[in-house]
Amino acid sequence: MEFEATVKNLAAVTEFVTSHLDDAVCPMAARMQIELAVDEIFTNICMYAYNPGTGKMTIRVETEEPGILKLTFIDSGIPYNPLDKEDPDTTLSAEDRKIGGLGIYLVKKSMDEMHYERRDGKNILTLVKRL
Repeated sequence: MEFEATVKNLAAVTEFVTSHLDDAVCPMAARMQIELAVDEIFTNICMYAYNPGTGKMTIRVETEEPGILKLTFIDSGIPYNPLDKEDPDTTLSAEDRKIGGLGIYLVKKSMDEMHYERRDGKNILTLVKRL
């Protein structure tokens, strides 16, 4: 499904994903982690991929393998690999920690796999969650 990458579309993107979670009979703990990941990744695309403008973002939800959910986010914004982002030092207090990066860190920790590639001028980020 393709969406304009604007924060006002977050609810529609989340609804699209959750409809697939219902079909996959996704456990509540995994559902919460997936919804957090969708929120974080989509919001980052909205805020940074096309800044200062906007553009399209495609999200694919695959549940072909039993018990495995794959989410793929595709945008043509500036090249950005979130897997290259250094994890925040969570041993530091919130006041001593650098701003940013905590959301991506939470996504990395809550998903079973994450893959990034830049192909044909597009960022392609795939998240895998075992249900």
